[in-house]
Amino acid sequence: MLCGRDGAFLEIRREYYQQTAATGRAWITAERDVAEQWRRARSPRDALDRMRQLARNRQTAPVALTGSVQYAHAPRGIGHWLHDTAPSWSRASAVFADVYEFAPGVWVHESAEVAPDARFVGPVWIGAGRTVEAGATVVGPAIMSDRPDRPLPPLSPVPWEIVRSPSWELPSILDENADLRRFVKRTFDICFSLLVLLVTLPLYPVIMLAIFIEDGRPFFFAHGRQTIGGRVFPCYKFRTMCRDAERMKQELVAANVADGPQFYIPNDPRLLKIGKILRKFQLDEFPQFYNVLVGHMSVVGPRPSPDKENQYCPAWREARLSVRPGITGLWQVLRTREPLTDFQEWIRYDLEYVKHQSLGRDLWIIFQTAKQILF
Repeated sequence: MLCGRDGAFLEIRREYYQQTAATGRAWITAERDVAEQWRRARSPRDALDRMRQLARNRQTAPVALTGSVQYAHAPRGIGHWLHDTAPSWSRASAVFADVYEFAPGVWVHESAEVAPDARFVGPVWIGAGRTVEAGATVVGPAIMSDRPDRPLPPLSPVPWEIVRSPSWELPSILDENADLRRFVKRTFDICFSLLVLLVTLPLYPVIMLAIFIEDGRPFFFAHGRQTIGGRVFPCYKFRTMCRDAERMKQELVAANVADGPQFYIPNDPRLLKIGKILRKFQLDEFPQFYNVLVGHMSVVGPRPSPDKENQYCPAWREARLSVRPGITGLWQVLRTREPLTDFQEWIRYDLEYVKHQSLGRDLWIIFQTAKQILF
């Protein structure tokens, strides 16, 4: 929130930083050779590259889990983690051999004394040496820590490496039909892009001549974008802006009305006259069907973006780089263009598409795109 020198409210501005990461990445595997490759990695980037190479011929799937990370060797690290998470555990005996379940959700150290008629509203943990007297009521979530004025019994090491608990099992997320779905989608992309290129090829000389008459060469604009795994490819379009558009962009930053990494100005002065027509009917994107044909892109998918844009949201980046980017997509047909909401809609619709992609949805998006262009 920005205020003037007199304290008066001016505006709310959302700032994004490339180095900000709100999520952590972990690879979970039961295969020793995969874990060994991760251990040998020289850097996080090297580790990620190794995992992607190994995962090409294996079944892998992304999953988002809410949790916390604590360092066991940090001062009181395990203690803090135990205090935050232990009350919600369903099977503590899988980790601590000296703890038993006194009542549902009530875990007691074997050296503690608990009266038979004590009443608990779990979850509750009762530490070593503690006493819960007759008639007492303990309301959780709560932890009664080990009694400090009594010598504690020797504690057995916690076998973290062999912990097994049904409540910690990962959900079943592997898509058994993923290979077939990818084959069908790729086949559709090749057939559809060949058809569009054949039908639109007669328009190319006309469009190129119009660009040349207004602003000379080049006819095409190639920008580095990212596809599956973060690989960079040249994304081709007919040029719709003047040749010094990038220089002018720095002078027009204050007029940007889009949030996040996007840049959008109503009546952008950099646009050529022919560029406005090409964009209105999305004719400038015809060359991208060549990108589809060679495998850089898909007909439907997340909007192709450069690495700089993909850094603004780590979880969003991982999801959108798990599929090929598309010429059109769910965000393009459902976005509202409301001020300061476009980036949030971009993330929302990209994630929704990746999670629920199907040939039927792709055909619906193509139909909606055609409607927007024609009507």
